[in-house]
Amino acid sequence: MYLNKAFVIGNLTRDPELKALPSGMKVATFGVATNRVWKDQSGAKKEATEFHNIVVFGRQAETSAQYLKKGQNVLVEGRIQTRSWEGSDGQKKYRTEILADRVQFGAKSGGGVGGASSAPAPKEESSEIDTIQYPEENINTEDIPF
Repeated sequence: MYLNKAFVIGNLTRDPELKALPSGMKVATFGVATNRVWKDQSGAKKEATEFHNIVVFGRQAETSAQYLKKGQNVLVEGRIQTRSWEGSDGQKKYRTEILADRVQFGAKSGGGVGGASSAPAPKEESSEIDTIQYPEENINTEDIPF
């Protein structure tokens, strides 16, 4: 049994770049940074940042390019793939990417979810909530047809 699955939750390092393949299918690429914090043997706090290249295809590429912005939190689910090509200098180059199956948008860097500011929403005038009035009679289970 083989499994190639990646889950990454982090912040966008750049705005998504949208392109089209010769077939017309849309492709969006962007970067995501993840942080790891730990304490070493001496108790000093250490931090490391990893950068991930993300590739999204189809309709999800279009929505990612439309709504995602640099600094925004995102969850990416997909598979890891390394591709290679020959560079202009004749050397073989490699790039490891996460091909996204699913992209879930998080809070924008400006504050609340969907880019809303952190200021509290204005309070509406209080009104009573409509409630359902149930009958006072007891229900006989023999009357239920199933």
